[in-house]
Parts: sequence; C-alpha cells; structure tokens
Amino acid sequence: MIRCHLARMMGEHKLRIADVARETGLSRATVTLLYKETAQKVDLDALDKLCRLFECDAVSYTHLTLPTIYSV
Repeated sequence: MIRCHLARMMGEHKLRIADVARETGLSRATVTLLYKETAQKVDLDALDKLCRLFECDAVSYTHLTLPTIYSV
C-alpha cells in the first residue's frame, strides 16, 4: 500500500485543504481525497504540484508499506 503524507505536511505548514487547493490549482475534492488517504489513484501532475508546494520529492511525500505475509 502506498500512503501519502499530505495531512502531516499540511499540519507542519499550517495549511488547510482550501489553501492547498488554491496554491496548487488542484480541485478541493482531489486534495480532500489525498488528505484523507481515500484516493484510488494519484495523477502525476497533481503529485508534482504538491511536491512543488511543499518543496519535497515524491519519496518524501509518499510511503510504501509492503503487506506482511504470515506463515503458519
């Protein structure tokens, strides 16, 4: 699973969803889905705009969690 750190980054910069939408040109709905981590996909252009806003790279913005396989 890939998780994004938008909520954390917004908190660190004291930005609201409306602020991020206005600064990036992304729709409020897109920012909300990413903020709540309910987005099914992320457009690369959207990812680029968010990375430019927060002055980070895609690796800093996301986190890959590999599923754990349990053996019996």
